[in-house]
Amino acid sequence: MEKTMQSSAARKQSNIFHQLHLGPQPLTLLNAWDAASARILERAGAPAIGTTSAGMAWAAGYADGERMPATELIAACARICRVAGVPVSVDIERGFGRGAEEVCDVVRALVDMGVAGVNIEDGVLPGTGQLAPPEILCERISALRKMLAQMDAQLFINARSDTYFVANDDPVARYEDTVRRAQMYAATGADGIFVPGMANIDDITRFTQTVSLPVNIYAGYAGAPDVDVLGQAGVRRISVGCGPLQSALGLLQRIAGEALSQGSFHAMGSGMLSGGEINALFPQ
Repeated sequence: MEKTMQSSAARKQSNIFHQLHLGPQPLTLLNAWDAASARILERAGAPAIGTTSAGMAWAAGYADGERMPATELIAACARICRVAGVPVSVDIERGFGRGAEEVCDVVRALVDMGVAGVNIEDGVLPGTGQLAPPEILCERISALRKMLAQMDAQLFINARSDTYFVANDDPVARYEDTVRRAQMYAATGADGIFVPGMANIDDITRFTQTVSLPVNIYAGYAGAPDVDVLGQAGVRRISVGCGPLQSALGLLQRIAGEALSQGSFHAMGSGMLSGGEINALFPQ
């Protein structure tokens, strides 16, 4: 495959994205699922935008879990990058590839369009319900680092571990496995560590004091700790994932229910943006 190089504009965005993880406050990374949601987040003051893999899949008519073809993921990301003026990080789940080479093909396409970071997970082995061995993600991170070096490209690789998303009756063993995986991913080239499902503040604090890289925590659920609380626990990045889309779809369900069962449109009319405001998100 022909060698491509990262543009200077994309390198600048990636450098900005790296710096956003250094404080003084945690990076609150809000997650978009299409171009319009990305622009809404940017207009609200988001210094960077993440994508939600679940949200992008749902918006395209697929269930979550790499069921959306990689070509559709790349096309959706291209639309977001076309309109975004801030760094964009893409959630690529386990990499949208059967092996490291295919994962590199996906990430190369994202780097070419100006993406500043990716989120890649160990995840669950398909059809097993078992957490994937950490060596698989280590191999993929290592391959990505080699590819990025060849491209002379900067990219923030956020390594996610799903240790808190699989059954485990031993909380001590779960925590220790999470630390072990985080250290392995750091050693193979990850820039950050993401542990969705880790919600106990004491565990989070101990984890941020143990691992060497910026820690990313998930807050896309009702009752999630505030930014200040997570910041005091040492968290450097906070993601909301598909939470905003879940909330938006909940509103849509209420709008539909009110219109169809009550014949009124109050829920829809409350807080809606005008067509002019939305058109203004995409200046010609």
